[in-house]
Amino acid sequence: MKRLLILLFCFPLLSLAQNRPLTVQGVSPHLYIIHTVQAKENYYSIGRMYNISPREMAPFNNLKLETGLTLNQVIKVPLTTVNFLQDGNAAADEVLVPVHHIIQDKEGLYRIAVSYNKLPIETLKRWNNIKGDAVPNGTSLVIGYLKVKTALSPLANMAKSKPADIIVKDQPVFKKEVPVVVKEKEPVAVMKKELPIPLKEKEAVIVPVKKNPPVVVKKMVPAEQPATIASTGKTFNGGIFKTVYDKQEKKNAGINETGGAAVFKSNSGWQDGKYYCLHNAASPGTIIKITSTVSGKTIYAKVLDVIPDIKQNNGLLIRISNAAAQELGVGDARFDCTLSYSK
Repeated sequence: MKRLLILLFCFPLLSLAQNRPLTVQGVSPHLYIIHTVQAKENYYSIGRMYNISPREMAPFNNLKLETGLTLNQVIKVPLTTVNFLQDGNAAADEVLVPVHHIIQDKEGLYRIAVSYNKLPIETLKRWNNIKGDAVPNGTSLVIGYLKVKTALSPLANMAKSKPADIIVKDQPVFKKEVPVVVKEKEPVAVMKKELPIPLKEKEAVIVPVKKNPPVVVKKMVPAEQPATIASTGKTFNGGIFKTVYDKQEKKNAGINETGGAAVFKSNSGWQDGKYYCLHNAASPGTIIKITSTVSGKTIYAKVLDVIPDIKQNNGLLIRISNAAAQELGVGDARFDCTLSYSK
């Protein structure tokens, strides 16, 4: 009777532990989940639960497989390419359990996305139904999915459907649009204009026919210019965040800074004029007015996060998206600029 009461008491605790949301720990590529050993659990039962080999789990914890585990022992369950997924889909016999990150103080979406295997920020927003760029502290964000076997893991009842990888597929589409247009025009123009060239039978016809192709080539030069993106950027007149900047400037006192700037790659801004930046002093969501001291041009960019603390960022005041750099006319190299924003 006493044994039965103990089992009835432990079962809800075990069930509660297994249904608690999974929270990621560690830094890429050494990510893991914390697990507390329950009654009658061992390396093999935990391995089935998290879809990981005991031979991989034991050395990850600096333990020996032969030693075994003890009740309430805390171990790290590694997240690898076998059991952790951020793009693609699960196998037919697997389901996906969300893995979360809890936002800490001064953490922005950009830093979180980079920290977890450079997850595209658009994907992070879509998974968590985020519309803006600032997320409050304590928010639980899905940063990936644990792959578990439906028939073997008690975590399978926590599974959810992962949104389709729309952004992952969209990225190459934008890159293909420009070359496709150029490649279609080149063969059409050449084929149509070169057909009369074989009329070399008459010497009198040779002179006008040879004069026409250079005219056609001159007309094709503008079509080959990559200025389609640049001209599109100019129509944004600094980007769509200018109106937001004007409102912020009226409400709060402005801050002016001068220093070096660099560029980071982003898919945003090329088609919609939404320019983004990384800055250490301004909070996420702040709009910064950025003026190049070289070109004299100005753009308005929204702060995503702080500048990552790595060697290549030493001495930088700000990093801007490559679409913003395109409108400033500064290319991909470092440049000097002046900043203006409101706290």
